[in-house]
Amino acid sequence: MRPMAGSQAPWFLSRGSGLVLLVLFSAVIVLGVATRTGSTPRRWPHFAVAELHRTLSLFAVALLVLHVVTAILDPFVTIGWTATLLPFASPYRTLAIGLGTLAVDLGGAVLLTSLVRQHLGQRAWRAVHWLAYLAWPAAFLHSLTAGNDLGIWWVALVELGSAAAVAAAVLARVFSRGTVVNAGAS
Repeated sequence: MRPMAGSQAPWFLSRGSGLVLLVLFSAVIVLGVATRTGSTPRRWPHFAVAELHRTLSLFAVALLVLHVVTAILDPFVTIGWTATLLPFASPYRTLAIGLGTLAVDLGGAVLLTSLVRQHLGQRAWRAVHWLAYLAWPAAFLHSLTAGNDLGIWWVALVELGSAAAVAAAVLARVFSRGTVVNAGAS
């Protein structure tokens, strides 16, 4: 097996996994809103949409590990392991990487509280779950500013499509305040 030193493989893996993560996290937001508002497709049982929301969330966490590790191992940039936990600690593209770290920290809080949800109670869990609405914009801004491939048409399309899907879901959430289903997602 060839070492990755001097190779662009970590960058390609990091950027590719980052774009897939943006799509996954966007889908998670859309599914969470659909579950919460009861706006799931009629042919899909409500529990199936909620389970897809949870499953995609967990899959995204696994992919996030690949994204972060390959970014750290990229021999052409210096991000540092500290920057994986402390926002704005990276010497490389401090704002861009800091936004990604902030998104990870906020998403981590959502994940951890979801894992211990039955011990927290619905009200505490939901309060922390609202952090997803802050994590996504931080992740989105990270995706816009951390890479240098936004000029590629299909990358721009992924970014724009993700933003449009989440914006539509958030607007649906805001305008459906009176029709909230007690499904446990926020």
